Order: sequence, then structure tokens, then C-alpha cells
Amino acid sequence: MKLRSLFYSLVAIVIVLLLSAGWGFFWLTSQNPLNLLEEMPLSKPTAAIFVPKQSSVMTSLMVHPDRLEEFRQLVAYPLNRRQSRAQLNQLENSLLANTSVDLDYRRDIQPWLGDEITLAVISLDYDRNPENSLQPGYLLAVTTKDAEKAREFLQLFYSKQAIAGTVDIAFEQYKGVNLIYRRPLGTVAASTIATNPSNIPETLTSAVVGERFVLFANHPKVLKTAINNVQAANLSLDNNAIYQQTLQTLTGPRIGLGFVNIPALGAWISHQPTPVQDSLQSSETLGIALTLNRQGLLAQTALLGIQPSDLSLNPVLEEPVKALEYIPATSALAVAGTDLNQFWDRLSTGVARDELLKTLLNQSLTRLQSNLKVELPQDIFSWVEGEYAISQLSRTDKANPDWLFVVEKTDKEKDIESIEYLDNLAKQQGLSVGILPLGEQTITVWTKLTTSAKGAGKKNRLMRLEAQVYGVHAAVGDYEIFSSSVDAMDQALGGRVNSLLNNKNFQEAIAPLPHPNDGYLYIDWQKSETFLKEQLPIVRVLDLVGEPLFEHLRSLSLSSYGIDNGIQRSDLFFRLD
Repeated sequence: MKLRSLFYSLVAIVIVLLLSAGWGFFWLTSQNPLNLLEEMPLSKPTAAIFVPKQSSVMTSLMVHPDRLEEFRQLVAYPLNRRQSRAQLNQLENSLLANTSVDLDYRRDIQPWLGDEITLAVISLDYDRNPENSLQPGYLLAVTTKDAEKAREFLQLFYSKQAIAGTVDIAFEQYKGVNLIYRRPLGTVAASTIATNPSNIPETLTSAVVGERFVLFANHPKVLKTAINNVQAANLSLDNNAIYQQTLQTLTGPRIGLGFVNIPALGAWISHQPTPVQDSLQSSETLGIALTLNRQGLLAQTALLGIQPSDLSLNPVLEEPVKALEYIPATSALAVAGTDLNQFWDRLSTGVARDELLKTLLNQSLTRLQSNLKVELPQDIFSWVEGEYAISQLSRTDKANPDWLFVVEKTDKEKDIESIEYLDNLAKQQGLSVGILPLGEQTITVWTKLTTSAKGAGKKNRLMRLEAQVYGVHAAVGDYEIFSSSVDAMDQALGGRVNSLLNNKNFQEAIAPLPHPNDGYLYIDWQKSETFLKEQLPIVRVLDLVGEPLFEHLRSLSLSSYGIDNGIQRSDLFFRLD
């Protein structure tokens, strides 16, 4: 058995519980006429006392999984009860299939499990040994309703490992807490560890702390660090002012909370060390509260440290922009708002959380920029001060999808000059700029003529002219529409009835997002899943871990709500099938 399998199997069970909780509440809130969401307390993770302020990420489930399961079974139809239970069993089996640990949630964990489960990355390199690369430290902290049963579980659990005869079980007292962990058998190994305890390889380490918590870590050093954080309060995340401020901005009912130290998270993902900080004052931090909706799950976020602490900007949109009337309902994804120039500046100087939006914008307009050598920020974004909407259309050629770009012309003279500049730029690149009819609309097409031979033999060969379309644009009322093909333009001009703005799925996707706001990012998951996984590897990881959620995911929608004293708030809604 691999050294990490014990710890990872426990983490797998936690993932099962977290996903089961979210899925269970989805069933509950979609069918129960009573709004039980109001009952969720506005609590915070008590296990944060074990987590150091330098932690990369901490996530907590703050409601007992059994309560969610009972609610789900109580209100679900019989067919739904069987289906949801089967999905949970399937997830448990798949996550634990690659481990040799005989663990069962209902038999081994349920009797003592409390109302909180917290998982954190508390160190990026717990041994600080340059010879073995970075060794992240993982901590799993759960509350217990019966400390004695929790101790019995740990004794039985480790005894099974000792009976197998491949490891020895070690007990160690550390600052009044009994630690238990595995260590290799053999005289050489034992003498080496006795000389230098730091030579203990990565191994599952556990402890019951007081009558309240059961802790699991992937090395004794990690667990000792957690205990030190409790006994020296100034070291823990729970006593950090930035952490407390972040949580105070998340005021809605919730079943879970997450806290992210963005620079440390980036270092963890890229396997790079991060400097030790005495405070989070100079770091970007993100708080996430998972709340509930009758059609899915809502993640409320609060971002600190990006903007000046005294900066406040009010959201500007009371309703979705009219530019969405020219975005087809069949779009795979869309971004819409106002003042694209300012929006792009924020993305360009933003943090990792905006990489998704930046990637979508880049991919949607990459053909225009590469083919015409257009500098998007200077040549286009700089004059888009009104409404805008950008869309990627679903099509058979997923490697080269069509795009649409709709802009409101707020300064007619300036906008006309900017559009003429783009036409001239196309001519400089050797393209033909022509005016063509498309139904009742006149469009401008940027094309390049090529010749090809038709027929066999020299005498019978005929030359044929072909026009390759590099871009299309058209003026419609107060808007200018740009597209990558004539077909995409035809869809944009197809009428408001078939627009994304009037589409039921889009309206349901943005319904839970409050207004006023700063616009929307909308993703139709089924139509854009392949593209997102190709462009953003982290999406593949999330899909693998959260397979039950993504299997039923219909769409994602995101909106932000301005800045209040340096805190930027956003909501992300997962609409489930």
C-alpha cells in the first residue's frame, strides 16, 4: 500500500460527504415547499484555530451529512430516493476503489462524526528539506459528538495496519496531545527515525484533541504545527483580522465556507515555495460561502487585497444589457457588461481568479487579432465605453468556433472613425473589404480571394475563385456587430425571439444573481465543456473531483457587484439538471 493511501482515503470520504451534502440539499430545496434554508446559522469554522494564517486554502462543511440525507429522503419521491442513494454509493466506490483501506462511513465514522468537516493545506513544505522537493502539509479536522468512540475508531483503524505486519504503530505525546501514526518496520528504519524524527516518511497521523476535535494529517510535523497554532493564538487563521473581515462580508445562509490565500494557492498549484508571512495584510484573499437555491448551488465570494482599501464603486446595471439581444440563444458562452476598456484593464492587472474570463475573451477574438494583427486593447477595447457582449457559438468545428462581438456606439463620430480604421487595417493586410446584402441587412465582409484548380488533366483543368472570410461587421441601430463568419452574423441578426436575452435557460441561470450588478458571464456547460477542458486544465481536475455535480450541471453564471471599501463581491451560480 502506498504511503499516502490512508490519508487520501479519508480525504476521499470527506469529498463524498461534501458533494453528498450539496447534492442532498439540491433535492431538498427543489421539492420541499418550506424554505428550510432560513434555518442555517451564520456560523464560521471552529477548526480554523488549527490552521495557520499562511494556509493556502481551507474549506469547511458546517452541517452534519446525516441531517441532509434525512431531509433528502423525507421529501424526495421514491424513485429519486433510490437514484440519489445509488449515485452516492457509486461515488464512494469510485473514490475508494484504489485504496486498500477497509473504511465504511456508516460503520466506522458516522457514530462519532460531528457537525463540521474542515480540510486545509496548512504548509507548502512541512519539512523544509531542499533534497526532497516541496512536501505540502494537509490537515483534516472534524468535530466529534463522542470523543471516546472517536478514540476507539483510531485504535481499531491503526491496529488493522499493524496486524498486516508491514508497519509499526507509534504513539507520541506532544504538548498534552496523544499522536498516533505509522512508521516502517526494520532495525535500520527504527534506528534512523530514533536518531532524527524528521526522517519519518510521509504517513497518516491522527489525534483526538480534547473532547471536540479529531485531526488527521499526512505527517507528524503537520499535526504538531496544528497543535502549536492552538496554543499560540496569534499563529492561527482564526485570530487573523483579514480572515475575520473576509468572513464578515459573507452574510447569507450557508452550508459551507472556504478561505483562499491567493498567492499561496498559486504557489501550491505551481509547486513553488511561498515566503512565510506574519500577516495576510499584503495578500489577496478570497472568501467563499456555499449557499442554497431551489435550482442549484450558489457560491458567494468576497475578494480582499486587490483594490485600495478605501475604494468603493457602485454596480451600474439594473438589468442585462440590450446588446444580448444580438447574441443567439444557442451560444456556448457569453460575457456582457459595460465599458469594456475598464473591464479589460481590470483583467489585465487582476489575479488568477480572472484567468477564466481573460481566456474566454482571448479565445473568442483570437482570429481577428492574429489574422489582422489587431491590438485588441488599443484598436477595439479602448473605444468601447457603452454596452458590449461577446459570445462563442457552438458549432461542429469545436477547434475553431465562431464568435460574435456586439458593441454599443455611444460616441458616433469616434466609433465611426474606429470602425473605418479596422476596415483600412484589413486592406493593409491584403484583404478585400466589400459590402454585401444579408437578408434585409447590409454587411461589410473582409475576405481574401484564392484560386484552386477543378478537374483532372491539364486541358480540362479549370480555375475557381474562392473567398475566405476573415471577418464580418454590420451596423444595427445603436450597435455594431462583429463576427468571424457570415453564418454567425446571420444568427446575430436572426431576431430577438431567438436571442440569449430572451432565452429561458439564460433567464433561469441569472435569476439567483442579485442586481444591480456589473454584467454577466454565462456558460452553457454541455456546449462548452470540451472547449473549457482544452483551454483550462484546472477544469479537468474539478470535473474529476466533482463528477456527480458536473454530471448534472446545466450552466454556470457569474456576476460581480462593485467594490465596497476595497472588497469586491461576486456570485457564482451552478444550475443543476
